[in-house]
Amino acid sequence: MRLGVLASGSRGNALVIEHEGCMVFFDAGLSGKKHTERLLAAGFGGLFPEALFISHEHSDHIKGAGVLARKWNIPVYGSSGTLGASRRSLGKLPDTGILENGTGVDFRSFTVSAFSIAHDATDPSGYVIEWDSGKLGIATDLGKSSPLVEASLKGCSALILEFNHDEDMLWNGSYPWHLKQRIASTTGHLSNSMASDLLGAVYHRDLKVCVLAHLSQENNSPHLAENASREVAGGTVRIHTGMQDTPLPAMDL
Repeated sequence: MRLGVLASGSRGNALVIEHEGCMVFFDAGLSGKKHTERLLAAGFGGLFPEALFISHEHSDHIKGAGVLARKWNIPVYGSSGTLGASRRSLGKLPDTGILENGTGVDFRSFTVSAFSIAHDATDPSGYVIEWDSGKLGIATDLGKSSPLVEASLKGCSALILEFNHDEDMLWNGSYPWHLKQRIASTTGHLSNSMASDLLGAVYHRDLKVCVLAHLSQENNSPHLAENASREVAGGTVRIHTGMQDTPLPAMDL
């Protein structure tokens, strides 16, 4: 299994996985052209996605989804609530697949399962991808963890976790009060300390990779997020930080 983090942040998010020649997208918050450019830059040239999964309807996750689905003639998967709330933004799609939270779909040599997360969207989803030798968990855009989130991420060999903000930077920063409240709410975004608590709750000795995702450019820094994660994971987990303007090179999981 290979993972590509094409973009991660409040201006656009896009992930891609590939296993045995089958590639799928998770979220598509960039322009169609940028998705193609970053696929090549990340090392996924010559491959074409076979499906697109969307986590929720916010524009930084679906801005390019309709364009990509039509360009590659691929289905878009999500919960019925997410697909319904996204309908106007996505436009006419080649096909859709309902993947309610708590269910999964087999996809050639791997399985994609969805689980419910707490965010200010209609019916948002985290995802777990399982293949013959590993398990990848994706949990971004959530204001709090929960027993369900922890249970879903237990046993993962790789994780993509939201480390959105440093609490001091958020409360002392320039954002208007209503936005600070929204970010810090239980349906907003995880702080570094909350994310490290979640990482600690699901950490085990076979966890190999953790990607820190959706960092705020104003209210966080890679240094702070990485320090928070390493307090829990130590030196046994490869820590990578997803960036807004530069894709991470394809990594083997």
